Amino acid sequence: MSSRRSRQSSSSRITDDQIIQLVSKLQQHLPEIRSSRSDKVSAPKVLQETCKYIRKLNKDVDDLSERLSQLLATMDADSAEASIIRNLISE
Repeated sequence: MSSRRSRQSSSSRITDDQIIQLVSKLQQHLPEIRSSRSDKVSAPKVLQETCKYIRKLNKDVDDLSERLSQLLATMDADSAEASIIRNLISE
């Protein structure tokens, strides 16, 4: 990874302060960390929790899409509700 960094121009290099700021912003969006009592969480822990949270969100989206598909199968295909559900699924 250091070779990749050395190829970057100095103007595009991320500073340690920027990394700290970005990790802090990520931390604010993670329910698991946000609800913990500790203010100090390591950057690797924040990144681990971010990956875990994204996987959970992806699973939630898949589950909701499946539920919408099942709901769509039970209704009149020409109804306004069915059209709305088809639009939701396709997004």
